Amino acid sequence: MSASRRWTARELIDLVLDEGSYESWDTEVDISGHAEAYQAELRAAAEKAGTDESVLTGRGTVRGRPVAFVVNEFRFLAGSIGVAAAARIAAAVRRATAEGLPVLASTSSGGTRMQEGTRAFVQMIEISRALMEHRAARLPYLVHLRHPTTGGVFASWGSLGHVTVAEPGALVGFLGPKVFEALNGRPFPEGVQLAENLAAKGVIDAVIRVEDLPALVDHALGVLVDPPGERSLERRTPVEAGTALDHPVWDDIAVTRAEGRVGVRDLLRYGAAGTLRLKGTDEGERDDTVLIALTRLDGQPCVLVGQDRSRQTPSTPMGPGALREARRGMKLAEELGLPLVTVIDTPGAELSQEAEEGAIAGEIARCIATLVTMTVPTVSVILGEGCGGGALALLPARTVLATERGWLSPLPPEGASVIVHGEPSKAAEMAAQQKVGALDLLAAGDVHGVVPEQADDTAETLARAVTAEIAARLS
Repeated sequence: MSASRRWTARELIDLVLDEGSYESWDTEVDISGHAEAYQAELRAAAEKAGTDESVLTGRGTVRGRPVAFVVNEFRFLAGSIGVAAAARIAAAVRRATAEGLPVLASTSSGGTRMQEGTRAFVQMIEISRALMEHRAARLPYLVHLRHPTTGGVFASWGSLGHVTVAEPGALVGFLGPKVFEALNGRPFPEGVQLAENLAAKGVIDAVIRVEDLPALVDHALGVLVDPPGERSLERRTPVEAGTALDHPVWDDIAVTRAEGRVGVRDLLRYGAAGTLRLKGTDEGERDDTVLIALTRLDGQPCVLVGQDRSRQTPSTPMGPGALREARRGMKLAEELGLPLVTVIDTPGAELSQEAEEGAIAGEIARCIATLVTMTVPTVSVILGEGCGGGALALLPARTVLATERGWLSPLPPEGASVIVHGEPSKAAEMAAQQKVGALDLLAAGDVHGVVPEQADDTAETLARAVTAEIAARLS
């Protein structure tokens, strides 16, 4: 797939920012200290691009929300970053931090400006420092990668976003393919540095048309900066502690394993709004058995990390990469100061050589360790199957809820039966003996509330219960 037409920086600003809201933060660039030949090159670049440097910075509003922006102009020396451009970027980010504004960056660059050499190269560190100060202030940073984005730009401020998307067909990579071929005498493998491939590999979150960028920014900032809205769903009375189960717990296990059982996608579909899915670890792994989303559950902004049982099959079990994705979601919530909601629904983590060598046990431990040290409100929900260490990885929130038919067990009941009885036929007996059901968990104090299930609105009922707990924690 080839990239679409190349957007100029001013065209992008006009597209994304509300009409009349643009305010430039740029000051005049002094080129007098450069050699005469380079000064002439800079003047020619400015005339060609219609900008005084390879980046424009400033502020505006996107659908009414204030935002700071940094936008590359590729027509100015291939969008390359010299000392002046780097200083402009860092200054804009620090001003945004001081004013409490989210930053939107849109890149299109060949990387460091070779005419300025090492001095320009090391400025990527200062840009990164400013961005990490911005993130430490719990302010959002959104990145939009345009065609092409390579070199030092991708290896610094192009790869530090909380949310990162790219335009279709964009060339995005560490080393430009022409330079690679010249240095190595062979072409770089085709398709590796395409935006679509990076999204599939979990390096970036999504590929979207440039025309859809305003809507994406609107969705993201709707969760990241807007206050909680009015709750529209009426909360049902939770199941009282001490309520006796009127059927074998094995019936609940069978229900949670059945096709059509309510899952995390139903929770987002019927109990949430303004959802923006994030995909992958942003470090080169993607496992769709865990879902990460910025969303508003019944008006409450949060980060949701959920095990998607519909994607967990014998051929696609929940592996260590999925738990690394989960930790990305936890880190996002903590860094952005948003409540975290984890949804447990798994037949168990992957059991294989690949999982062992991929540190499945360590990832379970690190998920638990991350959750128990978070400072933002956390709510976990046992939605259905809660099996083994894979379930435990998302369990230890400050508030733990379970649906009426949810359950939690150290092994599948069949596995427990094998250990105790030598064969799996005593699974139902083991489930009862181990007290895996939601009402037993409530009686033991292992969950704090049990959410009643309704055939037609379990997802909505669950959303009400979760947001009530978050509101209580925030009050």
